[in-house]
Amino acid sequence: MPAFESDYLRISYRPDLHVLFMRWSRPATAAEHRTGYLAALDLAREEQASHWLIDLRSRGLADLASLQWILEDFGAEFQKSLPHAERRLAYFTTPYYSEILEERLRELGNIKTGLAIRVFTEEMPAYEWLRTGR
Repeated sequence: MPAFESDYLRISYRPDLHVLFMRWSRPATAAEHRTGYLAALDLAREEQASHWLIDLRSRGLADLASLQWILEDFGAEFQKSLPHAERRLAYFTTPYYSEILEERLRELGNIKTGLAIRVFTEEMPAYEWLRTGR
């Protein structure tokens, strides 16, 4: 059962995988984007879920300001919420968006987030990285 469900996002936690899932279903406004991430953080606190798979295939990418918010403000909140965990975000997206997101992450790379972030175009390698860090 999802912890949060709307017309733009479904958030759930799989205890067998120890992974929190954010599956976006359409492009989101900046307000929806923040609401979604903060709802996911509430569930992460409850479940002590520090490994997330964020499915962007139906959504596309957030704008640069929203990505910067994730890296700065959200990253700081995530770190405060789970201070002793290694926090990993696996972005699952299309090959086209993968290249763009990786470039944006490089551009914003000087922001210290306390987050390990990787971009994937296939789900199984994302699970493996979330599980092992490799």
